[in-house]
Amino acid sequence: MAVHRSGPLKQQNKAHKGGRHRGRGSAQRDGKGRLAPKTLSKKVRKDLSRVDQRHRASQLRKQKKEAVLAEKRQLGSKDGPPHQVLVVPLHNRISLPEAFQLLQDRDTGTVHLNEWGSTHSFMLLCPRLKHRWFFTSARPGDLHTVLDMAKVADTILFLLDPLEGWDSTGDYCLSCLFAQGLPTYTLAVQGISSLPPKKQIDARKKLSKAVEKRFPEDKLLLLDTQQEAGMLLRQLANQKQRHLAFRDRRAYLFAHAAEFVPSEESDLVGTLKISGYVRGQALNVNSVLHIIGHGDFQMKQVDAPVDPFPLNPRVIKSSKDSGTAMEICAADAVADMEEDLKVLMKADPDKQESLQTEVIPDPMEGEQTWPTEEELSEAHDLLKESSKVVKKVPKGTSSYQAEWILDEDGESGGEGDEYDDIEHEDFMEEESQDEGSEEEEEECETMTIGESVRDDLYDEKVDEEAEEKMLEKYKQQRLEEMFPDEVDTPRDVAARIRFQKYRGLKSFRTSPWDPKENLPRDYARIFQFQNFINTRRRIFKEIEEKEVEGAEVGWYVTLHVSEVPVSVVEHFKRGTPLIAFSLLPHEQKMSVLNMVVSRHPGNTEPVKAKEELIFHCGFRRFRASPLFSQHTAADKHKFQRFLTADTALVVTVYAPITFPPASVLLFKQNSNGMHSLIATGHLLSVDPDRMVIKRVVLSGHPFKIFTKTAVVRYMFFNREDVLWGHIKEPLGTHGHMKCSFDGKLKSQDTVLMNLYKRVFPKWTYDPYVPEPVPWVKSAISSTLPEVDME
Repeated sequence: MAVHRSGPLKQQNKAHKGGRHRGRGSAQRDGKGRLAPKTLSKKVRKDLSRVDQRHRASQLRKQKKEAVLAEKRQLGSKDGPPHQVLVVPLHNRISLPEAFQLLQDRDTGTVHLNEWGSTHSFMLLCPRLKHRWFFTSARPGDLHTVLDMAKVADTILFLLDPLEGWDSTGDYCLSCLFAQGLPTYTLAVQGISSLPPKKQIDARKKLSKAVEKRFPEDKLLLLDTQQEAGMLLRQLANQKQRHLAFRDRRAYLFAHAAEFVPSEESDLVGTLKISGYVRGQALNVNSVLHIIGHGDFQMKQVDAPVDPFPLNPRVIKSSKDSGTAMEICAADAVADMEEDLKVLMKADPDKQESLQTEVIPDPMEGEQTWPTEEELSEAHDLLKESSKVVKKVPKGTSSYQAEWILDEDGESGGEGDEYDDIEHEDFMEEESQDEGSEEEEEECETMTIGESVRDDLYDEKVDEEAEEKMLEKYKQQRLEEMFPDEVDTPRDVAARIRFQKYRGLKSFRTSPWDPKENLPRDYARIFQFQNFINTRRRIFKEIEEKEVEGAEVGWYVTLHVSEVPVSVVEHFKRGTPLIAFSLLPHEQKMSVLNMVVSRHPGNTEPVKAKEELIFHCGFRRFRASPLFSQHTAADKHKFQRFLTADTALVVTVYAPITFPPASVLLFKQNSNGMHSLIATGHLLSVDPDRMVIKRVVLSGHPFKIFTKTAVVRYMFFNREDVLWGHIKEPLGTHGHMKCSFDGKLKSQDTVLMNLYKRVFPKWTYDPYVPEPVPWVKSAISSTLPEVDME
């Protein structure tokens, strides 16, 4: 039987390859048991059955719910700190004493009153709800006090007016609180029952519509009766807590009592004993303590007295009056505190964080030997050789004519052939004779255009000097917008001296610039991280995983703070709240902080760079003079002379190290003493190597053009300045120069030269911020719009 055999021309098809569509078994056989770590971790999820996946998801949900419930139960319980509520009235018609009177219900629980100056506060203990509250309020006109107390408050209770909601002052306060970061908040309306019954429903509808702009999907509670006050307390106790990142990683304390013990050497400095509840994280006595508005200090020891506000106080049963029972309870608590006072821990000098904020610079550290004469002569000869350019020119061409021949074309423009040397020199002589009168006429015209038209009818209360300064700022800002970075070359000072710190760059984006070059002396005083991101990650990881030895959250402690000036306790006695934050490692040291900010729409006044501003950065409050620069991803960032309104800018200042995230608020002190909000943002980084480059643009005008070459004037005004730079050749003695370009030049074009130098902020850091003038509605109504209730 014959068998068919394929010949050499048989078609050979490719074998089938499974590729990524092959089964799991074939993939395992090909891999021979070798699997990547990522594949191993993913395999566990794939091997789970659908029932196991559902069970795993339900377990995760249950864990999250338990964590939220545990946080709710701890806050305000007998083992946790009291639930601190900051009451903020948003309208001048709101009566704060009436609201406090409704919340101080003797039937609800025990009330402990306390008054510090004009700051009213009280402690409410409610055993029936197993909760204790600490209600406090700030002075209505003290903005910085409201912001400082909002940093440590668990809940903010906003009181609204039934007709308008909030006035311009309240709107300004809300803008600042939203920019800083709001904790848990609740809205309550006071006085709606005083309206006629027919208007109550319409008022609530209009108020809800107006509130939606700032508080979408938030319910309004009433606060006119004892029953409504009880419902409000239950709402406060059952709310889910919102977290502020800058305070969750640090221990902080709101002072309930303070005592000053002067030192033996001086009565102006001594030991300050601060008593309060530990919040946030566990408090270590070896860490540095920051008192807002006063600076950084060290602790000597931490005492653990008896809690003066226990949830279940001991009350004598024979007492008939509840007020008498409360007094006996408070007296017993104070007696127990004196008897049972015990030292929790003392500072260890070997482990205690140092208060060193600056590096002591060594003046001999950067010394280097001066080069010898031989080295200078060799460098000069090398520079001459490298500056020589070889060109192909026709025979008989002079060196002057060779200067005008371009490398690209090998010849100059069409008109250049007719431009004779003798004619050029005669023309330059005539031009130099007529130059002086033309410059004087042009200078006179420039001064006439820049002169502002003033109105002679001024009000008597207007400060003419302040008005003139503000007008000058507006003119400078407008000129900066029209002609960015453009400056006039001075006539009285040589340009080579005036711009000796500047340099030219071929490309602002790609040209190299060493960040360690020509640093100021202030940079020898600051600290710098080798890798700031890794340090921040390591510190935050230690906070989450490592247990800190010290006072736990919820404990009532007394901190012994050493070397504190007496002014701190004087401010506390006048009613200013005393708030202390425990610093993370390195946060007491000075460095360069970069913050991203955007202009606040309620303020339109020009803000110039290096003006003194007031900063709220996280938990700190200080004064400094910042730089403004563009927010880009490059290694060099262009300096901005004014704080612009359309784009976000980066603010650079000398300040203590703060680990982000942290909110940033910028205030400016006006001539009347008020502080106006000008910008809001967040902390970007702590990086002294971030280069802020200032650009200066010098302009000149071409008056003799030869296609791609021209004679330029008015950029410089003497021959020496032209010879100082890398310009081919000066013409005459009045600053005229010969320039070549890579394209055709027109008569209406302007010749620009960009010069750059690195700038640094001023060292004006001051932790003390003066108290502002209280808010005045008429003073801020011009910059903040009224709330539209319709």
